[in-house]
Formats: sequence, structure tokens, C-alpha cells
Amino acid sequence: MDPFSLQGDHTARSANLENLGSWHPASNAPPQKAANLREALRYVRQPLYLVEKERTTVPRLGGIGRLGAVNPGALPIAAYAPPCFPENLGDPSFCRELGIRYPYVGGSMAKGISSAAMAEELGRAGMLGFFGAAGLPLATVSETADRLKASLGDIPYGFNLIHSPHEPELESELAELYIRKGIRIIEASAFLALTLPLVRYRLHGIKRAADGTIVTPNRIIAKVSREELAAKFFAPPPEKLLRALVANGSITAEQAELAALVPLAQDVTAEADSGGHTDNRPALALFPTINALAAKLQRQYGYSCRLRVGLGGGVSTPASAAAAFSMGAAYLVTGSVNQACVESGTSDTVRGMLAGTRQADVTMAPAADMFEMGVTVQVLKRGTMFPMRAQKLYEIYRACKSLDDIPAAEREKLEKTMFQAPLADIWRDTRAFFAKRDPSQVERAERDPKHLMALVFRWYLGMAAHWAKDGAEERRMDYQVWCGPAMGAFNEWASGSFLDTPGNRTVEAVALNILHGAAALNRANFLSSQGIELRMDEIAPQPLEIAQIKEYLC
Repeated sequence: MDPFSLQGDHTARSANLENLGSWHPASNAPPQKAANLREALRYVRQPLYLVEKERTTVPRLGGIGRLGAVNPGALPIAAYAPPCFPENLGDPSFCRELGIRYPYVGGSMAKGISSAAMAEELGRAGMLGFFGAAGLPLATVSETADRLKASLGDIPYGFNLIHSPHEPELESELAELYIRKGIRIIEASAFLALTLPLVRYRLHGIKRAADGTIVTPNRIIAKVSREELAAKFFAPPPEKLLRALVANGSITAEQAELAALVPLAQDVTAEADSGGHTDNRPALALFPTINALAAKLQRQYGYSCRLRVGLGGGVSTPASAAAAFSMGAAYLVTGSVNQACVESGTSDTVRGMLAGTRQADVTMAPAADMFEMGVTVQVLKRGTMFPMRAQKLYEIYRACKSLDDIPAAEREKLEKTMFQAPLADIWRDTRAFFAKRDPSQVERAERDPKHLMALVFRWYLGMAAHWAKDGAEERRMDYQVWCGPAMGAFNEWASGSFLDTPGNRTVEAVALNILHGAAALNRANFLSSQGIELRMDEIAPQPLEIAQIKEYLC
């Protein structure tokens, strides 16, 4: 038997189909052989032929295949899989226009968890990384902008702009910082409605080039989970906001006219069941809906640019990536899986917790930035009491008018367990914080006892994220760790491999494994569509070291 045959009754077998053509080795080079079909699929840049030899189906790489004809002396072809370059899995225009090699984006995670180091490593690997600026002082964001400009130069990178309904001045200051620092790409997340700072950022520098095309230097990649919000981002900026920008001198009347001809965001990420802010939408239902909407609005507005839809939320394995690209995703956005990598801005303790996470180990809890609105975020529940305690605070907030209205026994319990200090002391510290960051919050709290209570409760929610990020061991049971079920899926896939160890998880290794594995699976799907029976346990991608992947990509 050929040592490279597809062995076993349950491995790949042709289903008595007519031969597709014939194959023979190239005359100027010996055929490249693979030990088995799994390895043959990994050589994603080589055409793969399954040929019939001595009543056995065997894989052959390279050589010369002639489809539709059987030549004397050649081996009959039972199935064929074309090359599948990982960089071509998504929409080629996305990579070309952003100046990256792979259709892969490291999404933003607040408080610098999506760190500068992560953006640097992804950028150098030919991907796009976002720095998670939400919740950080402006000075820190400014320093990071200077660092990335110095370290990456012309290599693309981005920052996130999160919707801040309770602190609109902060959102405005951050957008102005991005304009001053020349940040050309932002990820807009958690927006409930379009805001003036967002539109101001997008339209800064808009002009018509000599050839008549409209140039928009600043790009927004919007992350949404609702069809109606995607429609707002795909539409031109609202006329009301354009008038306001003209009135305050941010843009000219001529620029406002140009703005009516471009989308606020050419690229929209359909955010399915993810960590942090999420509507827990299923990707299989959400993505096709947003993708169809993009096609509809493309026709409606007649844009010269192409509207594109990426997919995030639940993407953490080659199988999920292959599924996303099969549905038509222009690019992928990963999040939870990156937090467990060595470059993330969190603690080693959290990385260890994430490495032990399974898909059912996540739940929803009140969000610090939109606490009063009842908005929730998806967090880790395994190894922490944060979700339960945060929900308790929201229940008390709904039931009581002020801190003084909390029953004495309940208040004593809060001070002993969650806050570990008198609530009066927590308010003193909170007041001092907002006196510098946003004095209007203090003024409102001193007029409205319920708002004061909300700020005190938000202290716990915000600090819980800091305790986790800093690895405060004495507060481990209060860690707030943003995490989606994708983390569990990745751990299950990586189990027993070198990626099982947190210290081996780098963003480049994770990303290349996801993309290369998706390309291999795409080739396997070609074979399946031609009647080849495949056993997934024999062809499913396995984690590979970066050096191994690069060998297969040669």
C-alpha cells in the first residue's frame, strides 16, 4: 500500500463518483508528498489532488492535474482542492485598503487589556490591532498613541472609541485626541446612537481629490449587534449632526456636502455572543442579516466604496473562523481569546483563570458604564463572585432611593463584603475622583441621592475590573473579567497542545493558527463537496508552532 494513502474505512473515501480528470507528476520536480490527508491539507498554497492508485485514494500535492480528461499513464483524480491562502479568506479589498496582509482584527478590550504590545505584535504579523482606550486617563491614551506611532510607523493600528452616555465630554475629548495624534482608524463600540464626536472624527480632513474621488482620512470600524444600528453606521452622517459641525466650525459647508456621499462606517463588525458589552446574538442569524443590509444600503446610496461586514463574537478556533468566512465575512474580530495571551494588559492570575475556562463558565452582569440603564456585560463567573455581587447592587439600586434608604443589615453586609469600608468613605473617594474627571457628576449627585448611590455602586464595578487587571490577590473573589464562550471553545481546541500553557499563548500564534486552520478546513470542505467522506478527528486542524505554520505557508 502507498505509504501516503488515506488509510482506514472511515477516512477519506471517494463515493463511487466519476473521475474528475487525471494527474501526473511535474516533469521538472518530484511531487511533494504528505504523510496523510491532514498534513496535505496544511500545505494551503499547494493544489491538492486525491488520486486513485491501486484501488486506494491517495493525496498528491503539486504536479499537473487536467480536469475533465483522463490521459494514458496518469492517475485518475477523485477530488481536487485548490490552494487557499489565509490572506484571501475574507474580502481582499479590506486588507488592501487598510494596508494589512490578513483579514484579522484584534478587537478592543477596555482599560488597556488590548494593550499597546498586542497592537504591535498583530501589526508586525500583518494584522490589525486596536488599543483598548476605554476607561483610561487621557494622558495614558496620549502616551500610547505616541508609543505606537514610534514603534509601528506606517504599520496600521487603531484605538477604540466607546460610547459614553453619562460622560459625553470624555467621549468628545477622546475623539479630539485621536484627531490631534493622527489616529486613522478607530473601533466604535457600545454605541446606542450616533454622536457628534464620532461624526466629527470621521469627517476630519474629508476632501475631493484631483481625480474627483472623495478622500476620508479617518476610518471607523463599527461594532454592532443590532440591524437598526448597523443601518445608521452604513448611512451617511445625519444631516442634523452635519449642520451642528458646520455651525461650530468643525467642517465647512463644502465638506458637509461631501459627507452626504460617504457612509459613516464603510466596515461594520457584526458582534455576536461576545465578552463585555453584548446582546448575546447568535452569529448564524446575526451575520447574514447585517450582510444583507449592507448589500441593500449599497444599492440605496450608490456609494463608490464597498460596504463590508466582518464577524466577531465566538470566533476563536479554525472551525468558527472557517464558518465565518464561508458566510461571507470580510474579516474576523477576536477578543476574549486575546485576553489570555501574554501580550494582553491583564494579570497572570486572570490569564490562568481564562486558560481554565469552559463555555458554560460565563454569565451576564451589570455594566459599570451604563449601570443605571440596566445594561449588562458578559463576564467570567468561574472563580469569582463578581457577577452575583454586581447583580445584588443593581437590585438594591432599583429598590432604594438613596444609600440611607438601604436597610441597616443589608448596608452592613455590603460594607463588610463588597466594599470592605463604610459607604461614606467610598463616596468620599468617588467624589474626589469625579471632582477631577467630571465635576458635573458631583453636582448632580449632591442634588440627587439616587445618582449618588449609583456612583458609589459603580465604584465597586469599576474597581472589580482594576483588581483583576492588576492581579490583586486579596480581591480575587471580586474580579470582573470580560469573557465570552469563545474562550471555552479555544481551550477545548487547544487542550493537550503547546497552547494549553498560558505562557505559550501569543497573539500571533493564536491568530496564525486560527487563520491557517480555517484555510485547511476550507480545502477539506472542497473535498467533501465532491463526495469525499471525511472523518473530522483525522483532518481537524491541530495547534502548530509559528515556525511550523510558516513552513506550510511556503
